[in-house]
Amino acid sequence: MKSLTDVSKSDIFSHWTNISYLPRWGVLLLDLLIVFVAVIISFSIGNSLFTYGTEDLLMPIWAQCMIVVALQTLFFWVFHTYSGILRYSTFIDTIKVALSVVATGLVSIIINVIIKSATISVNHPFLTTVLVIYIFVAATLLFGWRVTIKTIFEYISHHQANVQKVLIYGIQSAGLSIAKMLQSNIDSPYRPIGFIADDCDLTQHNMLGLHVYRRDENLLQIIKEKQVESIIVSPLKMKHINPLRDLTIFLDNNIRVLTTPYFTNFSIEQEEQNIAQRVGRIESIKVEDLLDRPAIRLNDEHIGSMLRSKTVMVTGAAGSIGSEIVRQVAQHHPHAVVLVEMAESPLHDLFVELNPQFPEIQIIHIIADVRNLDMLEPIFKEYQPDIVFHAAAYKHVPLMEDYPSQAVLANVLGTKNVADMAVKYGTKRFVMISTDKAVNPTNVMGASKRIAEIYVQSLFLKLSKENSECTKFITTRFGNVLGSNGSVVPYFKKQIAQGGPVTVTHPDIIRYFMTIPEASSLVLEAATLGNGGEIFIFDMGQPVKISDLAKNMIRLAGYVPGKDIEIVYTGLRPGEKLYEELLNQKELTIPTSHEKIMVAKVRKYDYDEVAINIEQLIQCAREGKVFPTVQMMKGIVPEYKSKNSIYEQLD
Repeated sequence: MKSLTDVSKSDIFSHWTNISYLPRWGVLLLDLLIVFVAVIISFSIGNSLFTYGTEDLLMPIWAQCMIVVALQTLFFWVFHTYSGILRYSTFIDTIKVALSVVATGLVSIIINVIIKSATISVNHPFLTTVLVIYIFVAATLLFGWRVTIKTIFEYISHHQANVQKVLIYGIQSAGLSIAKMLQSNIDSPYRPIGFIADDCDLTQHNMLGLHVYRRDENLLQIIKEKQVESIIVSPLKMKHINPLRDLTIFLDNNIRVLTTPYFTNFSIEQEEQNIAQRVGRIESIKVEDLLDRPAIRLNDEHIGSMLRSKTVMVTGAAGSIGSEIVRQVAQHHPHAVVLVEMAESPLHDLFVELNPQFPEIQIIHIIADVRNLDMLEPIFKEYQPDIVFHAAAYKHVPLMEDYPSQAVLANVLGTKNVADMAVKYGTKRFVMISTDKAVNPTNVMGASKRIAEIYVQSLFLKLSKENSECTKFITTRFGNVLGSNGSVVPYFKKQIAQGGPVTVTHPDIIRYFMTIPEASSLVLEAATLGNGGEIFIFDMGQPVKISDLAKNMIRLAGYVPGKDIEIVYTGLRPGEKLYEELLNQKELTIPTSHEKIMVAKVRKYDYDEVAINIEQLIQCAREGKVFPTVQMMKGIVPEYKSKNSIYEQLD
């Protein structure tokens, strides 16, 4: 025979919490029934304490009862005591009920006094003692049945088998709001049983009736004993912790980590549907949240001054970085944004997204290939952009190992074409998006980006000697971007969704990561700092082991690595190296006014020599000569040493 606890945790009564709540008229009728009972009880109590001469009253007991009920109905309407949902009753609902009862009692007493003073009778129309007793009895009964309904629903809901016990990490306003929301929503799949606090002084207290636990070595044992399945991290807490350091302890122990978007303390008069929507927004944190760093401090005034009322061109505008640059640029009120992209569907989607958001800005979308100078020149001639962000590039390392000629044409020729047009049509600033793979390159893609860097730098050095007001060429260099097209994150997500395995090339491979908005923000900031010729590098934080990234993503999806989903190591791909570098070993860095941006001191090249070498390289690539093309790339970039590649024989 099942124990009472087993029965309460079963789904026998689960349908009770799905019963639709009483309509307002139903609540009002039940309240009036309780009021009628309260009057009878009050008279009975009063009569047991005092001996009333009811025959001497101005009106009979039943008439008194009807008048009190009528007055109470009036004040129920005044204070809208019946408008709430009983199982979501709060302290304010209690106050409303108390005020309505007190008002009824006081008005009845006032009526009693007025009638008594206006008549010659010595008798009262009401029994004043009964009215005083009524205030306490009615308030107690009305409050009591609300508490009873709320308690029954809470007990049934919290003891269903599908309700998860959770701890809330963070006891500031956002954490308290989450707890209130979950406690108020009987249908929530989460039951808060306590808070986690870093401040040991607060662990001796209860908050909202929940215990506060200290973040220490005993926490995991407490979680196990309390059968906690998930941790909900308040968004405010996410800003003040290092997620990678402070949250992986939960993930490593197969405890889900959830969070919710920002919201203020919700209104206690929220309808059930709105509260349910807030609960529905609680979801697992993303891998981007784990790697997130404190918010970047940007000089919006300088960025706005640079972009306001200007014509801005973005090549590769529909790509991961390009599209985010476009979004952030549009927020600074440029005159026009020219989107240059050769992929029609992503370009169309971006235009459809931006056009209604920024109706005051000219959003010009153009299908064009940066490798084709004949397509580019009419665009520059017509729009004459003030600023160009050049994000168009081929970026996939293994693929470019197979097609070095295409890497040269897209990354070197494409950059050269856009840079030359920028000079010809008087562009003020040209910002090139580069990569950490251009440092000591071990693959074709990285070498092609390094050659593009060399071209724009040497071009600026030549132009600046002739004209100090020439186009300022600025290069930004950063590592992998989380969630970008073709990056490991969407690739791992797809593999996890298919049930695995998740493939990682090497157990020791590490990479630097940034989020797309973070990288794009720093690109805009660097554009304001540059005076021309610089290569800006970004503070990428600590490198991340790809195997750890894969494990965390599996855990965030609710699975156990190695048990539910396997991780398979496939070996390094062509051109891939274990460790990425942000700087050449011979390069030095100097700080800037932004703590996350440094300037790389790099070797300077003579433009005339570079131009000849690059023309020869481009011609070789056009002819499709694979090994000669790579050989020439190694000549231009002596530090280019192939790894795990068929081109190692050329070193």
